[in-house]
Amino acid sequence: MKDDLFSRDQEAYGPLAARMRPLCLDDYVGQGHLLAPGKPIREAIERNNLHSMVLWGPPGVGKTTLAKMLAELNDAHFETLSAVLAGVKDIRNAIEKAKQVAVSSGRKTIFFVDEVHRFNKAQQDAFLPFVEDGTVIFIGATTENPSFELNNALLSRSRVYVLKSLAAEEIFQALSRALNDESRGLAKLNISIAQEQLMTLAQAADGDVRRALNLLEIASDIALDTETGLIIDQSVLEQVLVNESRRFDKGGDLFYEQISALHKSVRGSSVDGSLYWFARMLDGGCDPLYIARRVVRMASEDIGNADPRGLRLALDAWEVQERLGSPEGELAIAQAIVYLAAAPKSNAVYNAYKRARADVASSPSYDVPMHLRNAPTSMMKDMDYGAEYRYAHNEEDGYAAGEQYLPEEMAASRYYEPVNRGLEIKIAQKLQRLRERDEAYWAEQQQD
Repeated sequence: MKDDLFSRDQEAYGPLAARMRPLCLDDYVGQGHLLAPGKPIREAIERNNLHSMVLWGPPGVGKTTLAKMLAELNDAHFETLSAVLAGVKDIRNAIEKAKQVAVSSGRKTIFFVDEVHRFNKAQQDAFLPFVEDGTVIFIGATTENPSFELNNALLSRSRVYVLKSLAAEEIFQALSRALNDESRGLAKLNISIAQEQLMTLAQAADGDVRRALNLLEIASDIALDTETGLIIDQSVLEQVLVNESRRFDKGGDLFYEQISALHKSVRGSSVDGSLYWFARMLDGGCDPLYIARRVVRMASEDIGNADPRGLRLALDAWEVQERLGSPEGELAIAQAIVYLAAAPKSNAVYNAYKRARADVASSPSYDVPMHLRNAPTSMMKDMDYGAEYRYAHNEEDGYAAGEQYLPEEMAASRYYEPVNRGLEIKIAQKLQRLRERDEAYWAEQQQD
């Protein structure tokens, strides 16, 4: 059973994500490229040789937590400022406090700036001298590219470390720890949740451990309360992870039956059926602009690249309705409907789009391959952004055979499969030629 609301320690009411902040390196999840034995930040901790740094990474990967741990593990005073709220006066006060700490205890001060990308030039200039003379060790946290937002003087005195989104397995580990931790976590609630469902939460967080812990906490709040404890089952997960987007609502069941009949008549190449249901909807008082919008959808979903002119005609009909109204606009929509119904059909783009969206939703946020990244700053060039990218216009026939444009983890994915109808016959032939060139390129690379 859940504990009585007023009998718990007040500290227990902090968010689960805050309560579960790691207290030691062994509890810290992820970022092995920085914290594993022999890696740069781990070396700095073990040698008690902290340096100014910028922690760059997406939300929820542990930037603030890592900064606090660095201070605790090196017995340093931790002074924090928000770039959003702090002004030059606040910076000067923090620097003065750091000086007092150094005199009174001999301890170093870590000057932590959250959202450092929001610091303007005046704010950066206010503490730069004290970074240079060692009064403070500067640690900035940012979700934005620091080479765009921080001045060169500050960047040259700091090391930039890139923190990565956590893998689902790593987040699963953090969730398991929260479920089993009695002092800071949820162990006292005796929560029952299947391993697969816990992994579903981990995957839904998309690399953000804070978000995952928030989802788990919400799930525990609405879990089924039994005599032996709480149960988080599939129905609870569905409530936590529900998509809040709502469908367009114009009328009752009959309205949706008729728009469905119109759409399926167009898809089925029935010109007469398409015109009949269009007329029925107009007779029932349906807004012609709504129908025009749906006709544009039909052009992409069911005709696609088999006849790309259909999309343009559908958009033209929509514009005529907007400009001229009835009856001219309705006649233009009827013209578009007839054209689409008679056109060759392909749902290849529609299916490709759905498969791509499904892959994105079910897989981690993979990094953009280095050769596809832009490198407008020298720091980014030094990090090999854009290295080895092949400019297609400089290649034979404007095609860089063998070049990879998907994340490495998705390299084998193929979404678009043209049908053997209309213009897509020629599209399929071209794609096949390009694939054959890719295969020849890689065969040649292997021989070399």
